[in-house]
Amino acid sequence: MIGYKAKCVLGLLLLFESTAFAQSHRKVIINEDCSGPGGSNMQTLLLMIQSPQVEVLGITVVSGDQWRDEEVAHTLRLLEIIGRTDIPVVPGAAFPLVRTRDEAQAWQQRYGKVAYAGAWDDRWWHEASVIPSLPEGAPTTKPAVEDATHFILRMVHKYPHEVTIYEGGPMTNLALAISLDPQLPELAQELVFMGGSLSPRGDNPEFLNNPRHEFNFWFDPEAAVIVLRAPWKKIVCTPTDISVKTYMTAAMVKQIEAAGTPVARYVAQFAMLTPGADIMWDELAAASWIDPSIITRTESRYMTVDLDRGGGYGNTLTWSADDKQHPATQRVEIQFDLDVEKFYRMFVGLMMAPRFH
Repeated sequence: MIGYKAKCVLGLLLLFESTAFAQSHRKVIINEDCSGPGGSNMQTLLLMIQSPQVEVLGITVVSGDQWRDEEVAHTLRLLEIIGRTDIPVVPGAAFPLVRTRDEAQAWQQRYGKVAYAGAWDDRWWHEASVIPSLPEGAPTTKPAVEDATHFILRMVHKYPHEVTIYEGGPMTNLALAISLDPQLPELAQELVFMGGSLSPRGDNPEFLNNPRHEFNFWFDPEAAVIVLRAPWKKIVCTPTDISVKTYMTAAMVKQIEAAGTPVARYVAQFAMLTPGADIMWDELAAASWIDPSIITRTESRYMTVDLDRGGGYGNTLTWSADDKQHPATQRVEIQFDLDVEKFYRMFVGLMMAPRFH
């Protein structure tokens, strides 16, 4: 039983936290290929939604790991489960700018099958318009009627220089937005993205034969080039090199489950269902934006994507920050190492936290 004095102290603390949140919260648009249920993409949404430092303006959905319409359904259902249907879910691009599945299949026949092909993968292929039965149940809420491109542009014009664009999937939505309004990168506060690959260590089959291959770039290379050459004030990249140093373990899931909240129950039930769910690809990019001290080593390089239709199509290309011969592109802050235990503590803590907003 909490005494009167303790209740007063608790009330003051909550008031202080609420005031601090109102003064210091950081606005973000989460642009994600929201495959689900569970897994890295859904847990990234949860991490940002659960953080008292973050105001999620909306979730803009793009095809990548799954098709857009299926991803929208997973996202809507997640927000229903955790009681956050106030956050807009905005459908974006259903297909890459140029690349098609037939072209990707022909490319693989010529240059070698990739370990993971997202929505194009033969293991779970279905037509883009199909929404399979969802393990977590079908949503009853509806997505926004606005499209992702116009939503992104409307938000950065409404809050100039305040909005971070978090990109966890293929960059199609952002490329379309920049093509409509080239002011976007200058009006946004920064671009934070998970993508690209340089020389990841380990035995992950996705990178053994081609360490510069990374799915988000490979799925829509043309979009990535448009986004990476745009004049953002700041670009931060979480590449596979650092993502593969993280692992979602059964022990972490069990610890989270003990909280008993809707978020914790969702993570416990669905965390390990999706392919590649053991690596915390996108969660790390989101967490290190919230708390940059998680990252212990970065390098500044110029970055773009190979658009040659040969064997390197979609590969990550980088140049030293001192190299004057780089093509038209921007400098990117690339993360290479982290305080992994600090990251785990942050993630588990937010997944166990009660609803803040």
